Parts: sequence; C-alpha cells; structure tokens
Amino acid sequence: MAVKTVQYIIDGQTYNLTFDASTGEYKATVPAPSKSSYSQDGHKYGGSVIATDDAGNSTTINQSDATLGANLLLRVLEKVAPTLAFTYPTAGAYITNATPAIRFKVTDNDSGVNPDTIVIKVDGAKVTTSFTKTAVTGGYECSYTPGTALADGAHTISIEASDFDGNAATAKTVTFTIDTIPPTLTLTAPADGLITNKSTLVVSGKTDDVTSKPVTVTVNGTAVAVNSDGTFSKEITLVNGSNTITVVAKDKAGKTTTVTRKVTLDTGAPVFKGITLTPNPVDCGKTFIISVKVTD
Repeated sequence: MAVKTVQYIIDGQTYNLTFDASTGEYKATVPAPSKSSYSQDGHKYGGSVIATDDAGNSTTINQSDATLGANLLLRVLEKVAPTLAFTYPTAGAYITNATPAIRFKVTDNDSGVNPDTIVIKVDGAKVTTSFTKTAVTGGYECSYTPGTALADGAHTISIEASDFDGNAATAKTVTFTIDTIPPTLTLTAPADGLITNKSTLVVSGKTDDVTSKPVTVTVNGTAVAVNSDGTFSKEITLVNGSNTITVVAKDKAGKTTTVTRKVTLDTGAPVFKGITLTPNPVDCGKTFIISVKVTD
C-alpha cells in the first residue's frame, strides 16, 4: 500500500502536506501561530503529524514521541516590543517635592514583560537600588522614589524594558523640574504704615525665581503684568481709613511668597471747634495764651 495523506496539526490548525517526488518528502508551507510560544509548555508549540495509507491505516506522532517528538517543537517569537508609559510626573511638570515617587507602567500583550530587564535612569545614571514592580494584567506597574533629594532644576528620567522574546522597547523619557524654593518678592512702594490723602496709589516691586520663571503676581487678588526683568507696577484705589495691600508672587511650581502693606487714606481736613485768647484784653508787652480746639 501507499501513503495517501499526511497532515500536520499545530495550535489547533490542520495542514495537508504535499508529496515532493524530488526529495521523497511530504511538505507544506505553514504560517506560524500569531502569538509567541513563550507561554506554552517549554516555551514552544507542540504539534502532531498523521500519515494515512490507501487502506485507511494511520499513524500519529506528537511532541511526546521519543524519537521524533523533539522535531515537532516550534519556538515562535513575537516582534513587538513592550509599551512604556509614565504615570508621574508628566512631561514639563514643576514639582515642589525633591524626592518625588516616579511611577510608570510596562506592558506586553504577548510573550510578556521580562521584569529583570526593567531599567530606570535618573539624569543618565542607572538606578542600582531596588524599586517596586507590581504585577498587573499584561505587565508591571513600577514605582521609584529617589533615596537622595534631587537638586532644584531640570531632571530627566528614562525607562527601558524588554519582553521575554528579547524585543527591547525604545527608551521612554520624561523631563521635569524640581522647585523647592519660593520666588523672591520685594515691594518698592508703598511704604508700610503710609498715611495719604490720595485715593489712588501705585504698588510696585520686583520678583524673581531662579528655577521656575516666569513668576506671576497678584495685588489684592488681581493679576498684574510682570516685565521681563521681574518688575511690576499696579495702580489701586484706596478706601477711606485702613487699607491692607496683599501682594502674592507665585512660581510655576505653585510656591508662593506674600508681602502685605498697611496704608491709611485720610481725605478729611482738620475742623476748628474753638479759639480762645486769654487774657483778652492784654497789656502792652505782656503775654497771653491762645487755645485752639481742632479735630480730624
């Protein structure tokens, strides 16, 4: 009898092989499974072949066969690298905490993220201390808090990772700024405790921040334009009596400096209530006393 059919079964799919007279072999071009074999037993797909003759007799072997089974084991590699994403901080963020908790996520929907390949670099230097890797669906959520406070200024964090099939993701980076120092704020006018009869008053001063420019300024809650050199000026209207002027400078990290001034507006002129000359009349060359009653 002669062989009638040869079939190959892998990942639940069956393929018919064609006899090649030049080699005496049955062959077929088979598409590899769409998923990596890493999750399979031994990280390889098993398979089986069935040969049937004209009389209907058949022989089947699979990956467990002692002689040929190993030849049926197929290693399938994915070609898609893991996905990297920062949770905190966001790009361009200004942070007041010098030891921020860096959080990010690494996922891979096929062979899976190899946790041993997850790398964090702070300003180009690889983090050699341990950091948190929490397993989630498809990968890991990671967290790292610097053991030493970061200096005020810009910093760059980069993350790297590979999957179990060796695909390395392109490094993901985020740049942010640490700012722990509030802005400077100096008022040149008005002087604290000023008493004036003018109902309008110019509030002026200067602000600066080495790390987080530009600085915004408000006078009694109203935004004021700040010049490129940090100076500002704002005319305000006073009410009769005591006035509190509050100036607040805020940098991009949200840190603030506040300066207050007390100013009194007095628009009422003094009022004479009485005048007395004693004695009156008075002798030539003698003295007399003048008494005046006046209020304000």
